[in-house]
Amino acid sequence: MNTKITELLGIKYPIIQGGMAWVAESTLASAVSNAGGLGLIAGGSAPIDYLREQIRKTKEAVNGKPFGVNVMLMSPNAEDLAKLVIEEEVPVVTTGAGNPGKYMDAWKEAGIKVIPVIPSVALAKRMERAGADAVVAEGTESGGHIGENTTMCLVPQVVDALEIPVIAAGGIADGRGIAASIMLGAEGVQVGTRFLAADECQIHSTYKELVVKAKDTDSIVTGRTTGHPCRNIKTKFSKKLASGEKDGSITPDEFEEITLGSLRKAVQDGNLEEGSFLCGAIAGMITEIKPCKDIIEEMFSQAENLLNK
Repeated sequence: MNTKITELLGIKYPIIQGGMAWVAESTLASAVSNAGGLGLIAGGSAPIDYLREQIRKTKEAVNGKPFGVNVMLMSPNAEDLAKLVIEEEVPVVTTGAGNPGKYMDAWKEAGIKVIPVIPSVALAKRMERAGADAVVAEGTESGGHIGENTTMCLVPQVVDALEIPVIAAGGIADGRGIAASIMLGAEGVQVGTRFLAADECQIHSTYKELVVKAKDTDSIVTGRTTGHPCRNIKTKFSKKLASGEKDGSITPDEFEEITLGSLRKAVQDGNLEEGSFLCGAIAGMITEIKPCKDIIEEMFSQAENLLNK
């Protein structure tokens, strides 16, 4: 499937793997890139030496194929990571949680393609003016930190507002989601939750099991009182957080304290009592664990059949 995104990034399929904090590391990123998509390493708040190692491992594993790094601009390591991607000659950077404007000139001078993740038309326009090569329009169906607009509503409005290519994200787990995104005007998709159930994804087996067993009603949003809403799989822990926020028994400060380190506890330990298992609303469609290559080829085979009709 040839689009402006495959041409921009030099990839076979117009698909980016989501830069999921604590999840997206070298094994997953290289598997997606080797399968013809664009794999991402999550910068998050990880130590710079660790991220340098992850970048070098990925670079070696993909043997010249493109890959990228996600920079969370609110993270304390953002400044160092912005320099690291230049030093390590990372081909693509995606950004979230802020405006990458102050890094844009240096990244562009280094030949890096910059693709911010945005939740609104206003921010998309600002990113285009700042020099972004494309944007990811991410709907509220996504896992992790979310905006309020749905993918179906957000993507066509962003497409109409911009000249640069738009990548759709949020609620995409099969070829129907890809075909729908293309019909909405997107030039590609970003997928996160489907790759949680990939063989190469290094999350705890408990996390994978929760994704595969999830039903359509098994996602819940917490963190609205802190101003940082986040979509999780329903567990006793996430339901307790949501309930406490609703009745006021958990203050925003207490919420931040309780959830500190909770994603790591989910990803590494499979801790159901204290872990935040971030996941998109589409998890109910995911029923089996497969290699990244099979996931991508299956999705695009289905999408092409639909679009050819």
